Amino acid sequence: MAQQHILLLEDDLQLSDTVKQFLDYSGYKVYPAYDAHQAKDIVYEQHIDLMLLDIKVPHQNGFNFLAELRAEGNMTPAIFITSLNSVDDVTKGFDIGCDDYIRKPFALKELRARIEVLFKRNFGTHQEQVDLGNGYSFDIKGLFLNHNNKKVSLKTKEVKLLALFLKNPNKLLSYDSIFEVLWEYDETPSQGSLRAYINTLRHALGKAKIETVKHSGYRYVTR
Repeated sequence: MAQQHILLLEDDLQLSDTVKQFLDYSGYKVYPAYDAHQAKDIVYEQHIDLMLLDIKVPHQNGFNFLAELRAEGNMTPAIFITSLNSVDDVTKGFDIGCDDYIRKPFALKELRARIEVLFKRNFGTHQEQVDLGNGYSFDIKGLFLNHNNKKVSLKTKEVKLLALFLKNPNKLLSYDSIFEVLWEYDETPSQGSLRAYINTLRHALGKAKIETVKHSGYRYVTR
């Protein structure tokens, strides 16, 4: 099993060191960052499987840090670790694209449990490539499609859509749930664009792999 790499953005040096030691002991490779600039360097230079993000950090808060990455098409799972506790803060975090939220103070074992759940949920596998058949595979770390070991050019939203399907095999994804993932809060979802993205993925994977559920949404079929 490949070792999972975790970015830890936390400016409290003592807490950062405690979390790092615990997760290192649990078998993960942890890259600590104490401000947003360091975190960006790590994301761009390393293969990161999960991001643990404090919100109140120097140079750029965690909300804006994650929003920027999501806008660039980076869909690496993220957990906010914060002392903020209002409903609005939690809602904002999920709207931006975080996968989970844990409030300080927290038990280290709870943090590890949340991390394990996320890794199991994201493709349900620890492999780096998901075999899609017909010479196609999806690179989990890099979030891109391969065909016979050559990278396939896809738009950012097409990559997001493919990742969403792979995380939810054989499940009906409503139009609204897809819109929430593919379009940012300041963008207007487009049914026409979504159909175009679906057609692109069908061309690559085969028409039968993505079912249209009339008036409801789409389903990625593996069985």
